[in-house]
Amino acid sequence: MRQFMDGDFLLTTPCAVHLYHDYAEKMPIVDYHCHISPQEIAENRSFENITQIWLGGDHYKWRLMRAAGVSEEYITGNADDREKFEKWAQTLELAAGNPLYHWSHLELARYFGYDGILNRRTAGKVWSLCNEQLQSRRARDFIVDSNVTHLCTTDDPVDDLRWHEQLASDDSFQVKVLPAFRPDRALGIEKPDFTDYMDQLASAAHIKITGFSDWKSAIVSRMDHFAARGCLVSDHGLDFVMYRPANEAQIEAVFKKRLAGGVLTSQEILQFKTACLLFLGREYHRRNWVMQLHYGVRRNNNQRMFSQLGPDTGYDCIGSSAPMDELAAFLDALACDERLPKTIVYSLNPSDNAAIGTIIGCFQDGGQRGKLQHGSAWWFNDHKAGIQSQLTSLANLGLLGTSVGMLTDSRSFLSYTRHEYYRRILCELLGGWVENGEFPDDEETLKALVENISYNNAINYFGF
Repeated sequence: MRQFMDGDFLLTTPCAVHLYHDYAEKMPIVDYHCHISPQEIAENRSFENITQIWLGGDHYKWRLMRAAGVSEEYITGNADDREKFEKWAQTLELAAGNPLYHWSHLELARYFGYDGILNRRTAGKVWSLCNEQLQSRRARDFIVDSNVTHLCTTDDPVDDLRWHEQLASDDSFQVKVLPAFRPDRALGIEKPDFTDYMDQLASAAHIKITGFSDWKSAIVSRMDHFAARGCLVSDHGLDFVMYRPANEAQIEAVFKKRLAGGVLTSQEILQFKTACLLFLGREYHRRNWVMQLHYGVRRNNNQRMFSQLGPDTGYDCIGSSAPMDELAAFLDALACDERLPKTIVYSLNPSDNAAIGTIIGCFQDGGQRGKLQHGSAWWFNDHKAGIQSQLTSLANLGLLGTSVGMLTDSRSFLSYTRHEYYRRILCELLGGWVENGEFPDDEETLKALVENISYNNAINYFGF
């Protein structure tokens, strides 16, 4: 019987052990999509205790605690931080097979040197150990200790990006912290706050917005602002990638109808969003930005709790309404104009893996290796089986060696061990193929595959 999470955790063949320890483990990290606060990095936030850095804002953990019967007082409520930590330790005892069990112990081991088990019996010891170390460690320390070279936050078009400016001028911190353009609110024409947001966008861009042409001018202005501060990537959170084309006059009419307080039809909403995405895609191509499309989420399912806690608190789930024909048509519309940008497609629904793999294969071209990417297993899929499934699907239907690898998609400064988790699974997959005679034991090729997927491909793809 192997020891729990020993040095060869998740690695079962000699080749996998070799690939991970000799190559993957040594590679730096580029975290091209996360939700870490640039202000907290700029101010080098300190944390009073492990609960603040570990449980605050982590809806992954909150979902498990609720499933364990933990009262909301100990999750998002006003309970003492130590009590919240102890409730999480008790929850972990029930979490066999959940990636949070592995992630939690990887984080304790890598950042606090604790190689034991966290449960109700050890919670007091771990609480004291972590808190003692947090007295002398701050946010940036965890980034540097993780060997991160580049980090992209997620930023609204109206953000002034002053924290990014401050970081760019801080010679004491060598990690590149770059903004990523996330215009979801600018597309949310069906949202109650859309007109209020248009006022914010107009103010930020110094452009009066009375029609869709003004919307486009304001967005371009904000993209210029982001570009001047190092932005090379965008991101979209969508229910699905839609393609409901309409002419310019129709979109202007829809936009003005909404500004006048009119109620839009579902078709009008989709036509507006299609026009926005097409415009943005062409702008991304012009700027050589990467377009990320995250979709397949059904959000805020528990309306009672949403009314109490708001979004991103653990009440989202996998959706099943993503039409693959519209994704293909959207990409085709940009490709026909020869203005399809580098694009990464992520679906929260794992049943979409094969469809994504075949669709992106239709739009690869000789100008960019792996121009269209099947994004890494995301959110409810970044567990062992989900990562294996995404990697295998990509390998079966495309070129695994062009993948830009893993990202954290996290709000936590302790989430970089997810890259280790991913790399171990990657090396186990490759090592198994070698041991089974499905891939040659070619050292040079294997080394390049592991190092490129772990780091090099992302650096080259994004142009960092």
